[in-house]
Amino acid sequence: MVIKADQRHLYVQVIEHIKQDIEAGVFKENEKFPSEFELARTLGVSRATLREALRVLEEEKIIVRKHGVGTFLKARPLFSSGIEELSSVSSMIRAAGMEPGTIFLEVSDAFATEESIEKFGCNHEDSIVTIKRVRTADGEPVVYCVDQVDKKNLQTEATALMKNSIFDALEKDGTIHISQAIAHIEPVGYDEEASSILRCGVDVPLLVLLQKHYTETGEMVLFSKNYFRADKFSFHVVRKRV
Repeated sequence: MVIKADQRHLYVQVIEHIKQDIEAGVFKENEKFPSEFELARTLGVSRATLREALRVLEEEKIIVRKHGVGTFLKARPLFSSGIEELSSVSSMIRAAGMEPGTIFLEVSDAFATEESIEKFGCNHEDSIVTIKRVRTADGEPVVYCVDQVDKKNLQTEATALMKNSIFDALEKDGTIHISQAIAHIEPVGYDEEASSILRCGVDVPLLVLLQKHYTETGEMVLFSKNYFRADKFSFHVVRKRV
C-alpha cells in the first residue's frame, strides 16, 4: 500500500502505517522486517523518509535495529507491573493469566557473614538460608530468583517453595507480615549464570530487581535478587507531583 500525501509529514504517515500493520499481524514479534529498499518501495516513499520513521519507532521501543543484521519487531513484555506495588512473582504471573511454577531449586545455609549481619541484624551464630529458584510462566522460565532469609524465620521446609510463594512461607504462622520493600533496578546485558538458566542468549537483556523486604516493625526479613527476562517483563512507576 502506497502512502498518500496529506498535510502531515510523510514519515508520520509511515509510522502510523507500520503500527497498523503490526496490530494487523503483518509483522510478527522478533521477525525481521523487509530491507529498507523493499519497504520504502512498498510504501512509495524515499529511504530517507523511511529511515526517519524507523528512528522514531526505535525510540518508542517498538522496533530494534541491529547493525549489519536488520530491523526487527520487538517482543512485547508478557508481564507489566507497577514497581510501587509489592507483590510476589507468583502473583505477577497469575495476574497475567498464566500459571506460575518452579523447575529448579537449590537450598543452602551458612553462618551469617558480616554482610548478612548488617542486612538482617542477626548474630554470627545465626544461619542464613539461600534459596535459588527458576520461576516459570506456563512452563517457560522467566525469572531467576535468589532469596536470602534468616533460618529462624522460615516457617516451612524449603522444598515446599517448589509450589509456594516465599512470602507465604515467611508469613505462615502469622508472626511476620511483609509490609514494604526498598527496591533497586539494575539493567544487565548478560549474566553468565542467570542468562544460561533462563535459556536466553546475549541478545536478551535482563532486569535485576534487588529488594530488601521489611515487616511493619521495620525488621528486614527477606533479601531478594531476582533476574527478570527484559523481553518478558516491564516495570513502571506512578509519579505524583508534590
